[in-house]
Amino acid sequence: MNNLTPDGQNALAQVAQRHGVSIEAASMLLDAVANGGGTMAQFNIQELGGMGQWAQGGMIMVGDMFNNGLKYRVDALCNDLANLLRGPVQLFTPPPMPQNSGYGGPIQSSANWWPGDFGLPASSGGQNDMRYAYFPSTRRLAVQQNGQVTVYDTGEHSIGGFSQQQGSDQSATFSSQFGQFRLSDLPVVYGNPPAPVYQPQPVQWQPEPSQTENAQISIPGSNDALTQLERVAELHRKGVLSDAEFTAKKAELLARI
Repeated sequence: MNNLTPDGQNALAQVAQRHGVSIEAASMLLDAVANGGGTMAQFNIQELGGMGQWAQGGMIMVGDMFNNGLKYRVDALCNDLANLLRGPVQLFTPPPMPQNSGYGGPIQSSANWWPGDFGLPASSGGQNDMRYAYFPSTRRLAVQQNGQVTVYDTGEHSIGGFSQQQGSDQSATFSSQFGQFRLSDLPVVYGNPPAPVYQPQPVQWQPEPSQTENAQISIPGSNDALTQLERVAELHRKGVLSDAEFTAKKAELLARI
């Protein structure tokens, strides 16, 4: 409970009082729920029957396996703690920036590639040239790509899945209780996120002005009606004049013969 914010301590105390458990027990269970991504927990708390497991949706096991009242109590407590993790209250104090990491550089202060002060992630994985580690208790997501580490603020997301197609920032997606979202949608706490792959914009095709729009209907040259009629027919054959324009001009010239 040492890394809880003042608001987090008050919120946890209210949950503990509501369920009739000590703050210490509620704090230990909060850590277990946070390590399970807000959807499951494994714990060993004597006040709650010793060793137990919880999964959101109904699965609950406690040391006193025939104590249904204790099962309902633990289930309700875990659900309240999970909602607390997803709520608007900032429960945990963010860890300080590693002293030796540099912005976007490889982490030198930890045996792992993520910041040493983060501890162990609730989940981690990778694909292609990218790997990630998720820390729900501090709402942080560490991502390493091309030897560079970037830390993101996950906000209210409880991350449960990861996928990547082409190894670029734009193609890395995660899933949470809110559905699919892109890595680039998360705010950067520190580090240099990979630059998005340039996507050229498609050129919009613009049709050329029609010949009819530029064509002059008047026929220069001789005043002889037959000569002009031949020229009008030639322009119509080449497509310069439409059928309607050709018919009108032909009628005008024939009237002059």
